[in-house]
Amino acid sequence: MSRIGKKPIEIPGSVKLNVKDREVSVTGPKGTLKMDMTGDVNISVNGNEVTFTRDNDQKKNKALHGLYRALLMNMIVGVTEGYSKKLELVGIGYKAELKGDILLVNIGYSHPILFKAPADVKLEVPQPTNIIISGTDKQLVGLVAAKIRSFREPEPYKGKGIKYDTEKIRRKAGKTAAK
Repeated sequence: MSRIGKKPIEIPGSVKLNVKDREVSVTGPKGTLKMDMTGDVNISVNGNEVTFTRDNDQKKNKALHGLYRALLMNMIVGVTEGYSKKLELVGIGYKAELKGDILLVNIGYSHPILFKAPADVKLEVPQPTNIIISGTDKQLVGLVAAKIRSFREPEPYKGKGIKYDTEKIRRKAGKTAAK
């Protein structure tokens, strides 16, 4: 039995959970999220507690058992608290600004990069070198943060680029270090 999959999930009072024909929808103060379930994994709601079970021990169903439990937990946290990622722009002249709902990023290329986030994701630029991505869907927030970071990933010699605020960049010595 999956150790993660067999843990029950507590549903907070501000969250409503609906299960209908293998579709799970979670509604909370910050919005609504939906998930379709496949495989032989069953969901049961008992009061304010949710548990997952599986019909057999096939490899696919074992993997889905813990996955669906983790996804539902992420959905509940997303509609109650939300998720956010912070990015930092490191480099001389690197800056970001928000024009309406379009992010304008200058990171050393000959042209600025324009990025429009999905409707469920909110972008903030408190300082020209910081970007905050927030939303209810953990996967979507992480995807948008990774996409913005991919415009110029941090390089190991000078540390310039776009990095997560918690990321440590392993620095390398340049070619003059050998002398």
